[in-house]
Amino acid sequence: MIKVSVMYPKEDGATFDMAYYSNSHMPMVEQKLGAALRGLSIDEGIEVPGTPLVYLAMGHLLFDSLAAFQAAMSTHGAAMMADIPNYTNSRPAIQVSEVKK
Repeated sequence: MIKVSVMYPKEDGATFDMAYYSNSHMPMVEQKLGAALRGLSIDEGIEVPGTPLVYLAMGHLLFDSLAAFQAAMSTHGAAMMADIPNYTNSRPAIQVSEVKK
């Protein structure tokens, strides 16, 4: 299984609309990816005194394999990426990881 983490850095002037992300963007992602998507989660960064906030938010998507992820993205990736300006001006970092446990 692989996990695709989309992380939105906290940079000067960066904004993030969690309501839109949770209620519009991620449901659209679920609909477009369909059965290829095995699960998802959303993390909202919180300020901890004495520790800099690195990411405003993160979205994590689970797929059975890298091939399943790539196939789904080849069909629907452009539409999902085009929606990013509707909830953030932060440029996301993407990490693809193999889930070990």
